[in-house]
Amino acid sequence: MDIPHLFNVEGKVVLVTGGAKGVGRMISEGFVANGATVYISSRDGKACETAVNELNGLGKGTAYSIPADFYREEDCKKLAEALAKRENALHVLVNNSGSNWGAPYDEYPSSAWSRVLTLNLHRVFLITQLLTPLLEKGSRPYDPARIIHIGSVDGLRVPALETFAYSASKAGLHHLSRVLASHLGKRNITSNTLACGPFKSKMMAATLEQYQDVIEAGIPLGRIGTAEDISGACLFLSSRAGAYINGATITVDGGGVVSSKL
Repeated sequence: MDIPHLFNVEGKVVLVTGGAKGVGRMISEGFVANGATVYISSRDGKACETAVNELNGLGKGTAYSIPADFYREEDCKKLAEALAKRENALHVLVNNSGSNWGAPYDEYPSSAWSRVLTLNLHRVFLITQLLTPLLEKGSRPYDPARIIHIGSVDGLRVPALETFAYSASKAGLHHLSRVLASHLGKRNITSNTLACGPFKSKMMAATLEQYQDVIEAGIPLGRIGTAEDISGACLFLSSRAGAYINGATITVDGGGVVSSKL
């Protein structure tokens, strides 16, 4: 029951959607630095290649790129096919890709709902469904395959900003994860969600530039999240230490949700 054994992910095959930038990039680095084989995928092929080159410089694990535009259903299928050609099994799927849309209530467009829910919810289900056969091959007794969904505290509380589709999609994602945990647990695949607070990312850049001091003042730990915070949570859920966690929604927010005031 030593720590190196409990938290070991060496040799595991991991797919991180949206793994080239922001939180996804942090997660990818955590896995590569600890000896995993990591595939990153997003529609920005150039960013994927740049991230892969940087990650492979870490030395311990290995990173590969499979670019795909998840708005396109055929790209999701091509991703699953490409991964199956390269690997016999998948041990960890991190559903991280997502989008946001902010606009005043009276002006909030219908197109925002279609765009945000497609990527943040519908495609999560589709990608998970397509990769389930590989995940089943990656499961072992006492070491199930893992699905980690990157959710948001805005799916747990009422957000300050007018991001109606985003918060609704993340609330839906949290519950989808629980439904998948019940269904896929029977196939020895776990499904859990990390409800993230603020981290430095492209999605959060404008908000942090204007409101970082205010945001940090509302977090009991007094800071925004770091790469170690999110990658550490993923490593826990992917290792023997997290093998019996299934259907959980874990906040990674420094206590922001418990201190928020409506």
